[in-house]
Amino acid sequence: MVEPVPADEAAENAPVQPEGQAGPMAGPADEAELSQAVVALTEDDVPAKDRRRLLGRLVRIEIGERGVRDLFKPRKALSWITDTVTRVAPHVPVRDLDTLRAHYPGLEGDALAERLIRNASRVTAGIGAAGGGVAAVEWVATPTLLSAPVLLAAETVAVVAVEMKLIGELHAVYGRSIPGSGTQRAIALVQAWAQRRGINPMRVGGSVAAAMGTALRKELRDRLLKRFGRNLSTMGPFLTGAAVGGFLNRRATVALGNDIRKDLTAQQDQRVIEA
Repeated sequence: MVEPVPADEAAENAPVQPEGQAGPMAGPADEAELSQAVVALTEDDVPAKDRRRLLGRLVRIEIGERGVRDLFKPRKALSWITDTVTRVAPHVPVRDLDTLRAHYPGLEGDALAERLIRNASRVTAGIGAAGGGVAAVEWVATPTLLSAPVLLAAETVAVVAVEMKLIGELHAVYGRSIPGSGTQRAIALVQAWAQRRGINPMRVGGSVAAAMGTALRKELRDRLLKRFGRNLSTMGPFLTGAAVGGFLNRRATVALGNDIRKDLTAQQDQRVIEA
């Protein structure tokens, strides 16, 4: 649970960053903790109380790294989300086809893809509900909602991680496992998420930092801006934020999964025709 921080105390203690710079780089321990929290949030069977705890951990880490002031500046807040998504992308756990078959015996092809989309949508709905639950405590406790921007950012990052995991596993289902190292796979997943299309294996390569220096970073920022705006529903008073946030997350994940699935099956059909 995220405890409210008095506005004057938080602003006084917030580290001041030079203009145009992000917050301090995360140390190895912080980055490991951040990645562990996001990996855990992508699991199918995380209890609601643990989701709230993990989301609260993301909030705590990011407040510690970035302070508070920049979180009220839309451009810098969006920059933080973009940076964090690219930082956790290499750590998103993607199961291969053999592992998926072991987890879902008897399911293959479209049936397995449908199950993965359904489960991922339930996870993102749970993240939305967890975020709304934390926000509801703040509404009734009458603090300043100072942590709201960080909470929204943390929820957005967690949902994107779940959806990137779904994208990677849908590729495995349709015989298109993503090649390359963890970093190369991360670039491919980021690109597929931003473009809502299957991965082109010819473009897998390089480093995350290099890829984010191109037009892909703008695509990612634009897509994240839309997602971040939708997640504002999490801040609804009392438990309405939990209900609406969960519903919208579920719907968006299903739509993304179906878009990726259609693109992969179309590519599969095209390969059959060419053969």
